[in-house]
Amino acid sequence: MLATAVIMFREVLEASLIIAIVLGASRGIENRGRWVASGAALGLLGAAVVAMLANVASSEFSGNGQALLNAAILLGAVIMLTWHNVWMSAHGKQLSTEVKAVGADVESGQRPMAALLIITLVAVMREGSEAVLFLWAIATGGEQGTRMLMGGAGGVAAGILVGMLLYLGLLRIPTRHFFSVTSWLILFLAAGLAAQAAGFLNQVGLLPALGNGIWNTSGILSQNSLFGQFLHVLIGYIARPSGIQILFYVGTLMSIFLLMRTYGSNRRNTRR
Repeated sequence: MLATAVIMFREVLEASLIIAIVLGASRGIENRGRWVASGAALGLLGAAVVAMLANVASSEFSGNGQALLNAAILLGAVIMLTWHNVWMSAHGKQLSTEVKAVGADVESGQRPMAALLIITLVAVMREGSEAVLFLWAIATGGEQGTRMLMGGAGGVAAGILVGMLLYLGLLRIPTRHFFSVTSWLILFLAAGLAAQAAGFLNQVGLLPALGNGIWNTSGILSQNSLFGQFLHVLIGYIARPSGIQILFYVGTLMSIFLLMRTYGSNRRNTRR
């Protein structure tokens, strides 16, 4: 449930921040709210189409095909999470500046009002599509539907609330602190999804196990317990992991961390 909440909070907060920046930068422009609202609605429609396509694809597979589809979804989510964290660590501040510039151009008449719609549409559809993929991956990993619904609703509500408070100037906490915490949570979430994907690929014989049950912590914390399931979804906890799952977990964790540090540092050095 927490993993779902974290994902939805992060995605909704990012979309909310883009919308808040657009509204702030275009303040005073007549009918700006209508254009921004239309962009948000179209973005949600696009994300819904992505969800329907994913559901259709899932219904076409069974047996080993289902395991392969699950692995593909999980690895796709890992790639998206990696790109997301690395890109945000390098371009987060630049994105805010560029969106503000577009709002100023619209206000001065250098760009049409449709620019507000396009920015909002792209932001909402991108974050919504990412959320669909990530939630599908979490569901594939064994999260129950009711718990996902509760976590998702909480994450959406929190993201919208924080975005509104930031827009109104009532919340003075720098957004980088929000994204720093969620980036670390997403880092471990991605590693766990990669380990689960490795398990599916081993299941269909495409990857070697490299040893089964390298360790067994079931006596300390059962994976079937409530807390064990919670950690399984959030950080990929496996009581009896295979060697290939450990390799994917550690490899993904280190790769994303190094990419974030490298591209984040390069971006900061470039601005100096």
